[in-house]
Amino acid sequence: MEERKVNLEKITSLCQKRGFVFPSSDIYGGISGVWDYGPLGVELKRNIKEMWWRDMVRQRDDVVGLDSAILMNSKVWEASGHISNFTDPLVECKSCNRRWRADQVTSTCPACGGELTPAKMFNLMFKTFIGPVEDEAGTIYLRPETAQGIFVNFDNIINTTRKRLPLGIAQIGKSFRNEITTGNFIFRSREFEQMEMEFFIPPGSDEKWLNYWLDQRFSWYVNLGIKKENLRLRRHGPDELSHYAKDCYDIEYLFPMGWAELEGIASRTDYDLKRHSEFSGKSLEYFDDETNEHYIPYVIEPSAGVDRSFLALLCDAYDEEIDENGEERVVLRLSPKLASYQAAVLPLSRKAPLAELARNVYGELKKNLMVTYDESQSIGRRYRRQDEIGTPFDITVDFQSLEDNMATIRDRDTMRQLRTPISKLKDVLDAKFSGEPFDVLPEGSTYWLGF
Repeated sequence: MEERKVNLEKITSLCQKRGFVFPSSDIYGGISGVWDYGPLGVELKRNIKEMWWRDMVRQRDDVVGLDSAILMNSKVWEASGHISNFTDPLVECKSCNRRWRADQVTSTCPACGGELTPAKMFNLMFKTFIGPVEDEAGTIYLRPETAQGIFVNFDNIINTTRKRLPLGIAQIGKSFRNEITTGNFIFRSREFEQMEMEFFIPPGSDEKWLNYWLDQRFSWYVNLGIKKENLRLRRHGPDELSHYAKDCYDIEYLFPMGWAELEGIASRTDYDLKRHSEFSGKSLEYFDDETNEHYIPYVIEPSAGVDRSFLALLCDAYDEEIDENGEERVVLRLSPKLASYQAAVLPLSRKAPLAELARNVYGELKKNLMVTYDESQSIGRRYRRQDEIGTPFDITVDFQSLEDNMATIRDRDTMRQLRTPISKLKDVLDAKFSGEPFDVLPEGSTYWLGF
């Protein structure tokens, strides 16, 4: 297997240098396990979510969407088992008072080598209060997952959509976990975003649908451009299963720190709907008018982390190579459908009238594409900047463009170039985004340097 060129230090440095991810509250020294997404990061993150929503909701007839509230009645978390079961083992160093997850340390403190206390269970939910009085009656929690908002809305959605099972309910949203130990950049955070879907099915069909969603979700990451050899399925052992799960698999990615969970696909049986029916007093049975049966549906849950997908895509796309001049080139080989910018317009000079023509090109392209404009420093440095942030195509407007009304399109991955009419730029770019090889010469175009 080819040696990987990326480590977390390189990814972290690139993210801060180019505006993908910053430490939250950075000017005050940051806050552990919390991150802000900068101008490039928010676009990549949005593209990931839009791809998930397109494939999981808009292109399917058996899935609908939801956006449930972060704040929920505390009984939701009592019914779901989170108040009693959502815990990790905590140990504390007797010397430096640092706290660690017991399953992630040995017999001594990793920071100072001091003696550790016996483990005690620590609930991971953030607790707060609603209303003006901070008492037990006003206690609520920041949600640790988006799934429960789906379960408590099951009856609402069945009644309003009038859809039959099998039916999925999907949502994307923020979740919060008071992790004892954060780390590995954005991999384990206290505030993060999830892409979750609960797929409601008749009892007895859970094995079939679990296998179906395992295949669908694994293929989704491959279709995003992640190398198949960096992905694997891992089944949970009996001692790993959550209190609600009959079976569960992780889609794992080979991160720089090793294999780790990218997405979980769980068979939750009828646990959640039964519990909410019991605690709320409201029947959450489904009536199947085709079989004339009443039953509590079973559930298959694909649950993915936006932030972990973001990190995996960056790690998988990161590349270093030596160019024809003997200089190192860092390239993010992101799919054009995910890259923060689809193209960059780069005038050879910022002087008029060349800059005016370049601005006109930029203005036309940005009506339909996510495009950036860069006129600072030499053209070579600008190419390198765009390569490093993953922009698939650079469009150079030069002095010859003033005479022939043509521009040069440079491919990020091969550095090859085509000279094409400015009026055809949008059509040419659309063809390349759709998978047409870059060395296919569009009508009216000519080969340029590099061919």
